[in-house]
Amino acid sequence: LGSEHNDEFYIEDGKVRTRTNRSGGVQGGISNGEDIVMKIAFKPTATIARKQKTVNRDNEEIDLLARGRHDPCVVPRAVPMAEAMIALVLADHLMIHYAQCELLGRGDAAGQDQQVRTQFAHN
Repeated sequence: LGSEHNDEFYIEDGKVRTRTNRSGGVQGGISNGEDIVMKIAFKPTATIARKQKTVNRDNEEIDLLARGRHDPCVVPRAVPMAEAMIALVLADHLMIHYAQCELLGRGDAAGQDQQVRTQFAHN
């Protein structure tokens, strides 16, 4: 239901906030200023300890029985990997936003929009 993800807005210390963060900080693909919250899942590692059919380098069908552990354990690496990828995606989108709105201070840019520049100026 939409009501399960709906957040009421209010003013706190002159800033627009939400009373809850049911939408995870993103509404309609745009951050609403609250913390971005997400759930991430990983598929199980592929090595199984039972015989299965496969094909070798000579294109012959053979039986494969994996012995030992051939997969890295992703659990200790999962959080930093996910955080790093999220940071890269957010930085990429920030750079796209700066480029589209000409916010990087290129005075010689053709068609520079001063209104947009002042709208997003950092005080």
